[in-house]
Amino acid sequence: MRRIVITGASAGIGEALARHYAGPDTVIGLIARRRELLQALAHTLPGRFEIYALDVGDAQALERAAAEFCSRHGAPDLVIANAGISVGTHGDDPADIHKLQRVLATNVIGLAASLAAFAPAMRAARGGTLCGIASVAGFRGLPGAGAYSASKAAAIKWLESLRTELAGSGVAVVTICPGYVDTPMTRVNRYRMPFRLPADEAARRIARAIAARRRFAVIPWQMRYVSVLLRILPPWLYDRLAARAPRKPRNLPL
Repeated sequence: MRRIVITGASAGIGEALARHYAGPDTVIGLIARRRELLQALAHTLPGRFEIYALDVGDAQALERAAAEFCSRHGAPDLVIANAGISVGTHGDDPADIHKLQRVLATNVIGLAASLAAFAPAMRAARGGTLCGIASVAGFRGLPGAGAYSASKAAAIKWLESLRTELAGSGVAVVTICPGYVDTPMTRVNRYRMPFRLPADEAARRIARAIAARRRFAVIPWQMRYVSVLLRILPPWLYDRLAARAPRKPRNLPL
């Protein structure tokens, strides 16, 4: 029996991953804020499920969920910290600082807390994979998305540190950096999104990278070249190009 835990499982990439991994030989811990969506999802899938309706920003709630899951099923074989939020921000507007706080609480603290809650049991079992879903948005500061870019950059570095800390423990750490994926988060964008993947295809590619225990993977492959270009552009040229780029809406609910 495979044991898998997925945060942000009620929609988007998380839901697609749950559908990908669901099967008669799998028990999945589904974590998200909206219980009704998790229950509706679980009713459509094969296999066994545990539902934990909580906010990943609540580290104590995550620890309780991890203790309950592990007591019932043992240490997970795979934990995917996928929960994330996004909203447009302007760094020169004091009113957007609360958005920054909320995005960091979910995308960084929530990711770290999700993995830390299950890591001790997995370390004791000397096996399993911890996976964090970051983003190519973490490679440079995107205009109008400073909070999201900052959160994903922090997530990438946190996961890198965690990977080195767990070296030799038997527990792998995988960082996934998707480009554009067709989810409710990206459908509000009013600009072209190159190489956008359907959520189910993104889930398949993410699962392949996890199965291979790749330390760092950019998905889809085309975005790998975009990511390399982003990282090598000199600041003066990046600033000139980014200043004209479209911006994410700022009035989205969090």
